[in-house]
Amino acid sequence: MSIFWRIRRAMRPLQLAMLFAAVLLVVARYDWSGTATRAGREAATLAPAAMSREIVGRATVIDGDTLAIAGQHARIRLFGIDAPESTQPCFNGQGRRYPCGSRATAFLSLLVGRGGNVVCRPLDVDSYQRLVAECDTAAGLSINRAMVRAGWAIDYVRYSGGRYSVEQRDAQIARRGLWDGTFDAPAQWRKQTSL
Repeated sequence: MSIFWRIRRAMRPLQLAMLFAAVLLVVARYDWSGTATRAGREAATLAPAAMSREIVGRATVIDGDTLAIAGQHARIRLFGIDAPESTQPCFNGQGRRYPCGSRATAFLSLLVGRGGNVVCRPLDVDSYQRLVAECDTAAGLSINRAMVRAGWAIDYVRYSGGRYSVEQRDAQIARRGLWDGTFDAPAQWRKQTSL
């Protein structure tokens, strides 16, 4: 005899209905997509609370446009900028290939500094459950603007609405960072490599 029938015989109809309702509740709350991780779920539940206040703390650089702050579950994606990916190649003014994503990450590390204290103002949550924020160094320097001004990130107009266009134009004219040679826009490079 199957276990279901043994349970059904032992239980009264009301108890069986309550058990069935409990099972349905568990099934309804389960993430069947297979993509959510514990950290992702925590970030999603913490994000609204975190967005209502500034986040201050010691930052660790993940890549050219992403930070992790000690004591925070969610990573922080710098608002309105797009830096090359860590494995993305670019070409310098002499046509030589170089790892521009690594250089962007190194420059962000210099901006944040050894102490690494930053102040971030969350604006949104992205599809990867990262907080999207404008961040400043402890000395008050806008990290987002500085990355674009130095040429190691581009103004991500799709999201920024052109907020960093002046800094990007200055970097292009001075041929700083990425603008000293040729490169694919990071979003375009990601799209090409995901095929």
